[in-house]
Amino acid sequence: MKKLKKVFLAIAVITSIGIFTGCALFSSGVNDIKGKLTGNSYSCYFYDNSGNKFMTAKGDKIGLTSNVVEEGHVDSDDGTYSKSYGLSSIITLNIDGKQLESCGDTIIFEQTGLQPDAEFTTEDINSKSTGKLSENAIVSNVINKYKNAFGKAQVVVIQSQLGVPICAYSGEKVYWEVRDDLPKTTKLMIDGKALYIHRANFQIIDKALID
Repeated sequence: MKKLKKVFLAIAVITSIGIFTGCALFSSGVNDIKGKLTGNSYSCYFYDNSGNKFMTAKGDKIGLTSNVVEEGHVDSDDGTYSKSYGLSSIITLNIDGKQLESCGDTIIFEQTGLQPDAEFTTEDINSKSTGKLSENAIVSNVINKYKNAFGKAQVVVIQSQLGVPICAYSGEKVYWEVRDDLPKTTKLMIDGKALYIHRANFQIIDKALID
């Protein structure tokens, strides 16, 4: 009876360690892909793949969390099943304590005090080009129309995931960094103001290169 109790105790300990380790690893994975926007209050602009703005939200404290999903794999050689964790396309935004779920949208987080020098429309895009996304000059055609508005040294052009120009900012000092704690998000600093871009293309162009 004592031996049986010891066996059950050993199983319980091993099981507890396994559960704890699994939870710790899972928690660690989640912590690596969640973070908060640093800086003052933000305006959040949501765009579809064609660059159309369809929603705006504002908040002082904004966090992004990627949802982790379990993925199963079957070994083709021996048929054994294993599992791992991957990132879902759905992210959770926490805006001043309220939650918003988003899947696949392009989102621009603009710090208060930062404004675009130009916001492009379908009319702008079609005015000097065929409108085909395969046309290499589409971005330059659009920004040339607005080049007089860019009074500073560098221009940041943001495009949708399909390459459609959305808007442009300019500044004397512009740099970017990929944030490991924010899912699929790049942080730009433009003259001391933060601009976060989620799921979008962008270019930083010296003004001298704009004909």
